[in-house]
Amino acid sequence: MPAKRPFFLNLLIIRLPVGGMVSILHRVTGAALSVAVPFLIYLLGRSLRSAEDFHAVADWFGTPLGWLILAGLTWITLHHFFAGLRHLGFDLGWGEDREPARLTAWLTLALGIGLTLLVAIGRLI
Repeated sequence: MPAKRPFFLNLLIIRLPVGGMVSILHRVTGAALSVAVPFLIYLLGRSLRSAEDFHAVADWFGTPLGWLILAGLTWITLHHFFAGLRHLGFDLGWGEDREPARLTAWLTLALGIGLTLLVAIGRLI
């Protein structure tokens, strides 16, 4: 009998259920927030130094790149928040069955994207 070799899973071709994708995105958004928060604290401190620095930071966020980064950070924050509430519910024993778990996963995605779009539309108006 041949020796059993380790099985390699290619994560790029595996079709995960929506709950798995939400869970992975929760980890990714948490890591992204960990990286982004020091830069946001720096920008907050800079904006509080003087009126000129405030306008410089505000003008930078008014550029297309700044707006895109702000929209991305909004989605990252909202998705991480709602996915965290979903996982907290699992810890309390709520929604662990297949259908409620799938529903809360879709709800997490919809709330994160929907509220980000509302914030973006509000910013454009």
